[in-house]
Amino acid sequence: MRHKGILIVVSGFSGAGKGTLMKKLVQEYDNYALSISATTRAPRAGEEDGREYFFLTKEAFEQKIAEDGLIEYACYCDNYYGTPRDYVEKQLAAGRDVILEIEIQGALKIRKQFPTALLLFVMPPDAEELKRRLTGRGTENEEAVAKRMARAVEEADGIEEYDYIVVNDDLERCVKELHEIILAAHNTPFRNEEFIEKIREELKVLAKGEK
Repeated sequence: MRHKGILIVVSGFSGAGKGTLMKKLVQEYDNYALSISATTRAPRAGEEDGREYFFLTKEAFEQKIAEDGLIEYACYCDNYYGTPRDYVEKQLAAGRDVILEIEIQGALKIRKQFPTALLLFVMPPDAEELKRRLTGRGTENEEAVAKRMARAVEEADGIEEYDYIVVNDDLERCVKELHEIILAAHNTPFRNEEFIEKIREELKVLAKGEK
């Protein structure tokens, strides 16, 4: 059975380490395609346009919305984030698993458009560790950290909408766990309806031939 690509939505509190996990997953396994999101936020030190994000102006982003060029978008901490449609659809058609690293608002929109999408939520071991990671990044002031912590409180109410929770306390273990979850997801019946129906028809034909 040749698996079709599935859409993997990864969300998590800002500072939970989901970006690092996704990059490591793509490096270690060869069937994943990491979708690059578009955003209106300013690049951080070391980030490049077209690598971490497509950095757009607010006007350019809203034009993409109007042209239906995004499969989802959301506003987070006063900035737009969204997923370009073309890349995702091409990779899925080629049989690759596409990873979307997006916020909870966008994840729920994806679930409506793609019912077979796999939703994963990455969490830190505890809230203190989350705050420590946010502060340790050194990219945001105290006000920005406080805003992200407040946002995490809101996001915690939507975690039950996800299929799996992954606690990011050890990078290597988490990468392996994510890969195993995705492999198992390929074999769920509702993601293999065409294959199941094919087997049913073949069984019926063979059964009639036996009589």
